[in-house]
Order: sequence, then C-alpha cells, then structure tokens
Amino acid sequence: MESSPESPERSGKTARPKATGRTSKTAAKPAGRSSGSRSASGNARGRREPSVPLVPLVPVVLDVSGLRKSFGGAVAVDDVSFSVRRGSMFGFVGPNGAGKTTTLAMITGLVRPDAGRVLVAGADVWLAPTTAKSKLGVLPDRMRLFDRLTGAQMLYYSAVLHGLDRASALARINDLAEALGLDGSLDRPVRDYSVGMVKKISLAAALIHSPSVLVLDEPFESVDPVSTAQAIELLTRFAVAGGTVVLSSHNMDMVERVCDSVAVIVEGRILAAGTLDDVRAGESLEERFVDLAGGRVAVEGLEWLTTFSD
Repeated sequence: MESSPESPERSGKTARPKATGRTSKTAAKPAGRSSGSRSASGNARGRREPSVPLVPLVPVVLDVSGLRKSFGGAVAVDDVSFSVRRGSMFGFVGPNGAGKTTTLAMITGLVRPDAGRVLVAGADVWLAPTTAKSKLGVLPDRMRLFDRLTGAQMLYYSAVLHGLDRASALARINDLAEALGLDGSLDRPVRDYSVGMVKKISLAAALIHSPSVLVLDEPFESVDPVSTAQAIELLTRFAVAGGTVVLSSHNMDMVERVCDSVAVIVEGRILAAGTLDDVRAGESLEERFVDLAGGRVAVEGLEWLTTFSD
C-alpha cells in the first residue's frame, strides 16, 4: 500500500460542529451597553444568529442488504444487513458458529448468497464482480496459499494479478515486508511459515494492490503481540488515509481499542450494529457481547473435576 497523507481525523467518524461562541459573547455583555432600552429578548428577536453549516455524511463504501444463506436445512445467515462508511474500522463479532465467516465470504464473492445484495463502492459483488473485487482486499478464513512459492514470489504473484508493473510490485513488497516484520522471511517457502507468519503474508497480499476496502477474517489469530501491534498501526494509517477495514475477531479488547463501529451477530442474525458507543450501551464491549449472546451459563455437575487423579 502506498502511503497517503494523513488527515487529522478518522474519515469514518462524523465530526461534530463546534459552537461559534457568538451567542455566549452576546449574553455576557452588560445590560444597556449598546442599547439601554432594548431587552435581551428584543435582541434575540431583532437579530438572526448565523446558522452552523451541516457536516456532510461520509459516503458508504460497503452496503450489505438482506443476506441469507442456508446449508441443507441449517440457516447460517438470516437477513443480515449493515453498512460501513469510508475511513471506518468496523468490527464484526459473534460467538463460534454465529455466521461471521459465511457473511464475510458472501461479502467478498467467495460464497454465493441465497438472497441479498452486496455493494462495494456502488458495484454489486455478484452483478459486477470484476469492478467490485478490484476494490477489495481479502484475508479469508483458512486461506489456502501457493505454499511452494517463497513469500516474495507469492506477493509478487498477487501484485501482478492486480495489474501492478514489476517496479511497483517490488517496491510495495519491500514496504510491506518492513511494516509487517516479514523482511527476514521472504526467501523462505510459505509452507515453512508458522500459522502467524501465514496470517502476515496473507495480510500483505491483501494490501499490495492498495484496495479501498479490506475484509479480514480473524487477521490476528495466532499472531504474536509485537506483530499484531505493527499490523494494527498499518491498518490505522490505512483508515486515516481514507481506506475502510472490516475485521472479525473474538478479541473484544482489541476490537474495542481499534474499531469505531461494530456489529454483533448471533445465530445468523445481527442483534446490534452502529458506533462502538451505541453498541456498548454504557458497558464494555465484552459485557455487552455476552449479554447479547445469551449471558453467562452457570457450570454445574462437574464435581468430579476436583477429585484429581493420583
């Protein structure tokens, strides 16, 4: 990803207009200073305060509407809808088996939905797949790689598939390797990588063509804390520059720290979606998630665990 100038605020958050302060100055003037016979209410009626200009909404770059998917008789995703604005870090959380991976797979065109629509920057993933997928960077669950290639070869292959020339591809490979701590491993075959290293090379492959929307399924699973911090810094810079990140995770602390908006999916249905503060509703994200997912269940009947075998 080529660097872009950072903006002072995350594009995904709508700035709240600041008061101009003119009203407070008027109220602070002593009575009779400029017109002794005119009351404060008369001033208010006789002079119109300037209106505060409206801040335009940040455009939606990912619009998910009515997604449904069943496997046999089991409903995996049931009428899932949400939207993500440009510059947002959007967290997608839910229990195991809730439908996160299936939803993300439908968003990225890897699994065809039974019903519903996905628009990426206005392009329908299923009606205009080439246009929509050119704007996407994807790190899917259990991604299968060309593991006989070296890390450098795999990244180069990903770059040229997206139309980059040789010079640009090599420059971006070096930049991403340094940013993600891969520079000492690019000459090794991918099949020799650890699970965490596979995640990092997959993230680099998702970023190399500078997409406008990143969809990442459990990107930090099995990744060490130092590498996670490096990747989060890179993704934050990407979002500040106007990119959009959608990521799933079971790490509520990380989602709460990194994301500005979130959706909670349970048994294939979205139970809460919106800004982080709206979804948390005064609780921590983990507490709110547990409440939505059914609450804590008391563990009983396991007294034998405390007998301890000799």
